[in-house]
Amino acid sequence: MKNKYNTLLSNTLLISLGTFTSKLLVFFMVRFYTGYLTKSQYSTADLIIQTANLLFPIISVGITEGVFRFALDSSRNRKSVFTIGALTITCGAALFAGIVPLLRLVSEFEGFVWLIVVYTLAASYHALCSQYIRAIGKTTLFAVQGIINTALVIIFNIAFLAFFSMGITGYVLSVALADTLCTVFLILKEKLFKEITLNIRRDDLKAMLKYSIPLIPTTVFWWITSVSDRYMVTGFIGSAENGIYTVSYKLPTLLTLLATVFMQAWQFSAVTESEGDKAENTEFFGTVWGSFQAIMFLAGSAITAFAKIAMKILTTDEFYSAWKYVPLLSAAMIFTAFTNFVGTVYVVNKKSVISFLTALAGASVNIILNFLLIPSSLGVYGAALATVISYFVAFVIRVITARRYIPFNLHGVQVTVNTLIIALQSAVMIFEVKHWQIIEALCLAALIALNLKFFTSFINKILPSVLRRKE
Repeated sequence: MKNKYNTLLSNTLLISLGTFTSKLLVFFMVRFYTGYLTKSQYSTADLIIQTANLLFPIISVGITEGVFRFALDSSRNRKSVFTIGALTITCGAALFAGIVPLLRLVSEFEGFVWLIVVYTLAASYHALCSQYIRAIGKTTLFAVQGIINTALVIIFNIAFLAFFSMGITGYVLSVALADTLCTVFLILKEKLFKEITLNIRRDDLKAMLKYSIPLIPTTVFWWITSVSDRYMVTGFIGSAENGIYTVSYKLPTLLTLLATVFMQAWQFSAVTESEGDKAENTEFFGTVWGSFQAIMFLAGSAITAFAKIAMKILTTDEFYSAWKYVPLLSAAMIFTAFTNFVGTVYVVNKKSVISFLTALAGASVNIILNFLLIPSSLGVYGAALATVISYFVAFVIRVITARRYIPFNLHGVQVTVNTLIIALQSAVMIFEVKHWQIIEALCLAALIALNLKFFTSFINKILPSVLRRKE
């Protein structure tokens, strides 16, 4: 019997090859971007992309997540599932006719509305094709197309910014063109045009829409929680300060990247293994969760400790002050990852409505705190603090609801102590406490000692399978 832990590790490593390597290259492009874009330009470009990310679930009707989940079911007609996804996105594109006039009301978008449309549509069709090949087990191809996508983004960025001086347009258009070319590549490589069928099952259509439609507000609410602060910082303080705040997200985004790579492999394993023994599946969840939370806390601790050094290397002097917001945003990204992990329970059990309600709770807390804290003396710090609190609240609610379906071991003591250590690190960095370097090193060492057993437990689950292969 194939070791489920080994399968999870293999898929994670494969996806890491494509996703992590690719995104890491983009991460190191930050210095290039900050060299060719002013703080205001960087802020506007980010708002354009984040607005497109908001429109993505609306235009696609959340169907890309439905395609992934239902294509995993062996009992489904996969051609029917893919066709429903393609038709839904194509019909959803018509919504832009009503949205474009609203976008033109935003002064920052003047001359860039067409970019938002192109970016959103390119992302929608790329997500459809990439999620489908991931669901049918083409993990290697999924990883390869991720590398191709990133290579194209970098090539286009260098060409459009350094040689053609296209500024904001070049920055955004690079991503849209890369997505479009990768979509064409996947269609031709896997002959996805043969997956289009006229024989669409009504049961599939109803089931997919029932699952996907609640994901529209869910994604919007998560967007509010993670991005609305940038709009508010721009409104209350100014686009220049938001440009710095946007750059400060780049370092903690490594945590999101790390979590995303794992989650893409984890969702596949969580769904495919859910049909087995319930007690064994619950243990599987608990073991993986223990290792996952340990990795995320350690990574978050390291990023917080080296925030100043990293920002000095990765940005220009104009953006160096962005390090101040990294500790709080790192904590926010840790709990973002935890929220997504626990949300896998909803994916397994197709409980998208509960996912929607927990996202609503997080977004509500975020909006209220942003209005209270950003205009206060905290300023930009208030935006970062609101993000941390809202994701923490969403995580707690999800733990309470999700464990009713899969009562996995939460390892509450370790999670609590880890959280307190990260909070101490953040305070030490923000207030620039004397001898902060020593305190940061001690905190990192304490986290390693506290979480070592989780790595040992996971390795012990994988080792028997590896030894059998050698025999």
